[in-house]
Amino acid sequence: MKVSTWNVNGIRARETQLLDWLLLERPDVLCLQEIKASPDQIPETLRDLPGYWGRWHGGKGYSGVSLHLRRDRFPEPTFGHPGFDHENRVVTADVGDVTFASIYVPNGNKDYRAKIGFLEGLDAWVAAAHAGGRRLVVCGDLNVARTDRDVHPKLRKPTEIGQTDEERALLERILARGLGDLLRHHDPDNDRLFTWWAPWRSLRERNIGWRLDYVLASTPVAERSTGCRAFREFGSSDHGPVNATFDLPAVTPPPGPA
Repeated sequence: MKVSTWNVNGIRARETQLLDWLLLERPDVLCLQEIKASPDQIPETLRDLPGYWGRWHGGKGYSGVSLHLRRDRFPEPTFGHPGFDHENRVVTADVGDVTFASIYVPNGNKDYRAKIGFLEGLDAWVAAAHAGGRRLVVCGDLNVARTDRDVHPKLRKPTEIGQTDEERALLERILARGLGDLLRHHDPDNDRLFTWWAPWRSLRERNIGWRLDYVLASTPVAERSTGCRAFREFGSSDHGPVNATFDLPAVTPPPGPA
């Protein structure tokens, strides 16, 4: 099973690139963030993404997420939005005992306390899901660099939002609920494992960035992961896509009527 997550920084600007990505990678699960479009503004080629169950959850020009599951690999999921969702930042899909989530955490620059509240809501949601016996695959732009090594040395600043002790402690608390950080797990010694680059001074080409995009999975799922990779070279968003693969069969939908 392959799961892709990508902050596209505007779905209308990345329409062709997303279609190219789907042809190249054929993910079973696709999570998008910062789509910056309401459902009626989604390009027609993407609105009913061929071959996928999907939910677009966005507003005009700001925030927004989506989540898509391959129809030939999954029965129709139950889509939802947890109580801590605001500004169209979370969409979930339940299939059996697994919940997939596409999440876009606020960057906190305009309202830092709202970001902390969102992370606290995510923490409570993960705890409740695990207590209820659900397995999670949580994907998206969490807007927190987990440790200093997740920020290029030239950009490290402990008082900057996204690097503060408070945010990092909250992210560690969420992980301690029983989630694995797959990108770091599969590339533990990489000090240049970045997924976001400010769009100036050729920082992306020079790989001077932050790691903000994650695939997190409940321990029983994480233990079956076979790889996780970030793609700095793909696309024109300020974020690169991230893929995770698992030695897990997707839940094949039942056959239709004869």
